[in-house]
Amino acid sequence: MQSISDLRAFFTTRDLSSYDRANFDRFLKAIRFSFGIPAIHITGTNGKGSTLNYLKSIYMHAGYKVGTFMSPYFASMNEMIAVDGQPISDDDVLRLFNAQEENFLKFQLTSFEIQTYLAFAYLNEQKPDLAIIEVGMGGYLDATNIFTNILAIITSVALEHTNYLGKSVSEIAKSKSGIIKDRAPVLVGQLDESAMYAIKETAKECRSPFFIVDDYHNDKAEDDITFDYRPYHGLKLNTKAKYQIKNACLAIEATKILAGTFNVAEEDIRHGLAIHPLAARYERINEHFLVDGAHNPEAIDNLIATMLETEAKPVHVLFAAFRDKNHSAMLTSLSRDAASLTLTTFHHKRARTKEEYFLYLEEYPFYDEYCLAIKELREKYPQDIILITGSLYFASLVRHYLLELQP
Repeated sequence: MQSISDLRAFFTTRDLSSYDRANFDRFLKAIRFSFGIPAIHITGTNGKGSTLNYLKSIYMHAGYKVGTFMSPYFASMNEMIAVDGQPISDDDVLRLFNAQEENFLKFQLTSFEIQTYLAFAYLNEQKPDLAIIEVGMGGYLDATNIFTNILAIITSVALEHTNYLGKSVSEIAKSKSGIIKDRAPVLVGQLDESAMYAIKETAKECRSPFFIVDDYHNDKAEDDITFDYRPYHGLKLNTKAKYQIKNACLAIEATKILAGTFNVAEEDIRHGLAIHPLAARYERINEHFLVDGAHNPEAIDNLIATMLETEAKPVHVLFAAFRDKNHSAMLTSLSRDAASLTLTTFHHKRARTKEEYFLYLEEYPFYDEYCLAIKELREKYPQDIILITGSLYFASLVRHYLLELQP
């Protein structure tokens, strides 16, 4: 590849429908590749990226060099791969890609498989003290599941990606539990009984110490969230999204499990949790617009709970989603509490189109262009809040558009 723009264009041609994990394994074996960095592996339906972000911040404040791999990206693919928060350079992406381009094509790897290889190859070169790796989807068959982790974290389990992971919460939990490794500890969030049972069974088979995040205590605050999590009191998050407490607690518990190998002080935890959340996680762009990448019913319910607790003004929702998501359940939940609901779409081959919203078109307006929808909603409700949600990819597009409009 001659340029990073050529590479981005190349990635658009790679298709997940042809995904074959065994093929990726053959590629890794052919080039004799292995990942040699101590790493935490994170999966879950919701909360993966935020848990990673809190952990990264805590360990960086404690003085560790931390490498990360997460998805999806917002402005640039480089964001997926970082060391101490600094994304990989275009030159390094091109160098690592060009070194294996022939094999990428020979084995017909998907975009995510290539990005995973680039991340692991880069982290091998940079030699961080610790890597924190977010799965792309599921666990057992995910491209990132090629190393023996020092801790597996499963944040949450709900019905999503059912065509790939299973038709029930139990089956999906079993797939996600595939990141658990022999005798390595596993930490889980507060899960329902069937998910908990499936993951415990895998942990038992792997002889892995099993940890469940503790309960927390939260007092409502005006400007931020303050909570207690044993043994700490008065911890603060720089967000109004109460659902982030669960992710912060997972990060704290992870540091307790790894104490002795990667030590942190209370100051590191307090400072690490005070960072700004990831983009499009109940992000207030300005006084009129909120952006949240909730893209499944569980995440939408968490979003609504935060919205009801924090917003005094009416909230009007602009919604778009991928066609493989449970849009019906999300719209049902949103319709109960939103002042109004507007549908739109965005440029992506998986985006749900107007025709695919046919059951809702009599009830809710639809815009072919989200930019026009934003303009008209802003004009119609000048004193109210416009919430953008339904897809993390869609949220990232709108976020970029809104930031460009800022004076």
